Amino acid sequence: MLNSLSGRFLILTTIFVMLAEVLIFLPSVARFREDFLLARLERAQIASLARLANDNIGVDLEEELLLNAGVFNVVLRRDEARQLVLSSPMPDAVWATYDLRDPSATTLIRDAVAQLADPEPRMIRVIGNPLRDAGLLLEVTMETAPLRMAMIDYGLRILALSAVISVITAMMLFLAVRRLLVKPIKKLVHQMASYAAAPEDARRILRPTAGVRELREAEEALQTLETQLTSALKQKERLAQLGGAVAKISHDLRNILTSAQLFTDRIETSDDPTVQRLAPKLVNSITRAVSLCESTLAFGRAEEPAPTLTRFNLAELVGDVLDGERLAIGDHDLSLSEDIPAQMMIRADTEQLYRALSNLVRNARQAIVGTGKPGEINIAAREDDTTWYIDITDTGPGLPPKAREHLFQAFHGGARKGGSGLGLAISQELLRGHGGALRLVSSDEAGSRFEISLPMQDVLDD
Repeated sequence: MLNSLSGRFLILTTIFVMLAEVLIFLPSVARFREDFLLARLERAQIASLARLANDNIGVDLEEELLLNAGVFNVVLRRDEARQLVLSSPMPDAVWATYDLRDPSATTLIRDAVAQLADPEPRMIRVIGNPLRDAGLLLEVTMETAPLRMAMIDYGLRILALSAVISVITAMMLFLAVRRLLVKPIKKLVHQMASYAAAPEDARRILRPTAGVRELREAEEALQTLETQLTSALKQKERLAQLGGAVAKISHDLRNILTSAQLFTDRIETSDDPTVQRLAPKLVNSITRAVSLCESTLAFGRAEEPAPTLTRFNLAELVGDVLDGERLAIGDHDLSLSEDIPAQMMIRADTEQLYRALSNLVRNARQAIVGTGKPGEINIAAREDDTTWYIDITDTGPGLPPKAREHLFQAFHGGARKGGSGLGLAISQELLRGHGGALRLVSSDEAGSRFEISLPMQDVLDD
């Protein structure tokens, strides 16, 4: 219970109420002490009036008057004359004098605290104004022991009453908080657990019912989140089903196209001029279709492992990428170059970085070859204190506006006509696994430039 919100609220409420009662306790005890002393002055004045009314009272009657007043001596000042009206032997000398004619609250509290803290019986003198202007000043001497015992008794009763008030207040607040806050919060948590068990079930989406404004706002925000998540899950499920269907279709279509490709190889040997003119176009179309099917199947089943980071020479890796592309250039006037510092060592997964660079260079090569014009592709590298940068620059025709809008989204159109866009999507995914990024820096009629950035440190190393 102590770890619950309502339990802690109960404890804090009790503590705060007790603290408030303690702050009230000192002024209350000070006021009680003042009233006690004023009552003694009042009784002493009545006893003095009886003495003044009869000058011939006996010693026994005088002692009885002083005993009833609770004092040892009574001094009345009238007409600037100080008169000892009643007196009796005092057990000790006067220890302190307290003037109650116009005391401040601070003085009363200070004297009350000092009285409680001093357990020794003392003799004190108390000065006050007589009632109904019966003189100028009234003085009495009395013991502190009865005063202190009365103050302690009063204080204990105040503390007991405060404890009862604290417990009752805390319990009432406990029940109120439990009903107004804890119960709705538990209901909200239960609903979240129910929704988490089957998030695709729209019937489990929260319906706001809280009357407290803050809780209702939280319920409305959670309702919006659950609605969006349920819709996203449904869309994801539909896309997964669609992806499975596309993969099956692509698999069968690839087999059919492969067979068609074998037939076109024989058609190319025909002597018919029309066949010779149309056969290359048919071969290219079938080849592109087979390539698309294979890329779709590869993307659909791809589960890229986490990169295995090692240190290696970047220039050697770039050299392997360019050597592989040179074999595909053929007789076209296309030059490949690199500007990599010979001793530049980077930390990455060699296989995944090779695939990313190969995709980018291949796209650039196909774009330049498609124009039928000479061109150049360059790979350069640089670094700063935290990041390695690799720039892939080409002199191709640039990317069309439609391709730039969805450049790194699969199946939204590639950087070249007839492309699927899978190469850039896969490259970006591989680089994100390194904590890096792939972005298009520029693209116009003069060519395109892509930038790869790879962080030098892991997140946990920061």
